[in-house]
Amino acid sequence: MSVFDDLMSPFTNEDGSYDYSKIIKSGTGALTAAQQIGSLFGYDLLGGGSGGRQPAGYQGGIPSYTASRMQVPNTYDPDRRPGSGGQRYFTDTKFASGAKDMSGQAEGLAALNRASLAAQNRQGQQLAPIRAAEDAAALAALQEPVQEPAQQMAAGGIARLKRGRFLDGDTDGMADKKPAIINNEQPAALSDGEFVIPADVVSHLGNGNSEAGAKVLENMMNKVRTARTGNKKQGKEIDPKNFLPA
Repeated sequence: MSVFDDLMSPFTNEDGSYDYSKIIKSGTGALTAAQQIGSLFGYDLLGGGSGGRQPAGYQGGIPSYTASRMQVPNTYDPDRRPGSGGQRYFTDTKFASGAKDMSGQAEGLAALNRASLAAQNRQGQQLAPIRAAEDAAALAALQEPVQEPAQQMAAGGIARLKRGRFLDGDTDGMADKKPAIINNEQPAALSDGEFVIPADVVSHLGNGNSEAGAKVLENMMNKVRTARTGNKKQGKEIDPKNFLPA
């Protein structure tokens, strides 16, 4: 017979069933028996101690977690047939002690959406190879050499180019046959043999002031012309044919 049976024997019938009328009538005796039974399992029913045993089960608090989830960007795709597979609209839900940044996973899922072999267009073609060809063409276009833009010239022959340039050619030095545009608006003309000076150099000559730099260049031109011809003005244009033998 167990200890439990010994404690409950005063309240047990001959057939082994409990006599609840005896339990109710006993009052204090039943309470004492219940305390003794509780102490066997490590519980103190009156709060006076647990008989040296620790309470069973989890005794900690309930942890507080934040659910983090993010919508995948660029889920709207006009080229994709609605209902075709390979599309993720939201990231996985992550539970953490604080808010979690899901932007990295969202960007990754957006890339997988674009490369998905299950996505089809309205003609039933897989979009992945079509997009791969488009991406390759775009990359090739970026790698093509950049063409020099039309010459952007400032008034007085001062060039607004990224690099200075000598205009070589065999046309007349005063022919003004090389077309140019001033500030993308005003048409201009240059001649072979001229040298264009970029705007940043003009500004440097004026210590940050382009107008002051232009004056420095004008003074230089005047000095060179005076030293060469005795006159700071540009030489008069002539017709070479008038000086050739008939």
